[in-house]
Amino acid sequence: MSQKEDYYKVLGVGKDAGKDEIKKAYRKLAIKYHPDKNPGDTAAEEQFKIATEAYEVLSDEQKRQKYDQFGHAAFGPGRGSAGAGGFGGVDLEEALRTFMGAFGGSGGGGGGGGSIFENFFGGAGGGRESSNRGADLRFDLEIDFEEGVFGSKRDLSFSVNVECDECGGKGAAPDSKMTTCPTCKGQGQVITSNGLFHMRQTCPDCGGAGKKISNPCAKCRGTGQMKGKRSITLRIPPGVETGSRLRVQGKGEGGLRGSPAGDLYVIIHVKPHPIFERHDLDLVVDLPVSTQTAALGGEVQVPTLEGVSRIKIPAGTQSGRMLRLKNKGVKDPRGYGHGDLHIRVKVEVPTHLSSKAKKLLQQMEEILDKDHYPDSVKFTKQAEEFARRREELEKLRATGTS
Repeated sequence: MSQKEDYYKVLGVGKDAGKDEIKKAYRKLAIKYHPDKNPGDTAAEEQFKIATEAYEVLSDEQKRQKYDQFGHAAFGPGRGSAGAGGFGGVDLEEALRTFMGAFGGSGGGGGGGGSIFENFFGGAGGGRESSNRGADLRFDLEIDFEEGVFGSKRDLSFSVNVECDECGGKGAAPDSKMTTCPTCKGQGQVITSNGLFHMRQTCPDCGGAGKKISNPCAKCRGTGQMKGKRSITLRIPPGVETGSRLRVQGKGEGGLRGSPAGDLYVIIHVKPHPIFERHDLDLVVDLPVSTQTAALGGEVQVPTLEGVSRIKIPAGTQSGRMLRLKNKGVKDPRGYGHGDLHIRVKVEVPTHLSSKAKKLLQQMEEILDKDHYPDSVKFTKQAEEFARRREELEKLRATGTS
């Protein structure tokens, strides 16, 4: 698509729509265009992904605020990502996970019953193996500012269900026999009819395995799992910011009876920095400048991500003035260049003055007149105009004239 359709139009809701209305509209479209209901229909699959993309933005307050302000450009090159990898297009796997997460799936990752995904489409992907797939896990990781802009590696360790070392994840004792489940006849799913709809659900008798164990493993009680520790080394790419989501495939909860493990989603939280203030890919630095340099102009040093740079302060610079160093901001993790570094000048008034310094400042004050302080003159005129207008209104109220 050369031009994306408005997200509100995609879901068929107004710009004042609440979360419930947005969720309801997305549910209707997702069910209509879901790949399980439209096998082999690439157009329906594309509509499903577009609806998911719109829902991911409009259901998140921060993303929605950015979208309302900048439109699709809010998530284009040079701006922060709207989700995992930004919205250059949502792949089918992510769309399916979003759909599950939006309507009660197990952390967006399959496994477990009761989600609308399973009720309508028969499990997390439709097969016996995926119905026993391990749940996805979320890990919140706090990192330093430097790790966020330069990238880093972190060793993570967390508790998780792992393969039972007694039965090798099969869930069966050594002398146990596997028999076909009589309820689902080995399919792992049962089909029930509800009026015009036929619903597929995970078999309640075998848990979706399609087989039953005559003698379950005593250690894991037939699940094939046990509590354990998982340790991984996470690569943090340069440019991540608070809210960035890193996916580590196959490092979530272990699956039941040898089924695939879920995924691990690491949510990044970046600590504030005493010098740099981040806004997407741009950085802001508050730079203290002496009154002499601000008045007369001069060169000063400013810290950047690449080292120290020198910038010119024009004569007569006022506190709060913004200067810019192009391409000195954060590197875009998707490869779209760098942001900018904005320098906010803060004129620093000297303190702890000696008697000689005080005398010199007094002499300078005697030399200067109001023409040297145009902002003060402007402020005084505005204050006088306000006082004049207030007196006029007081007289009108006193005479009863509107």
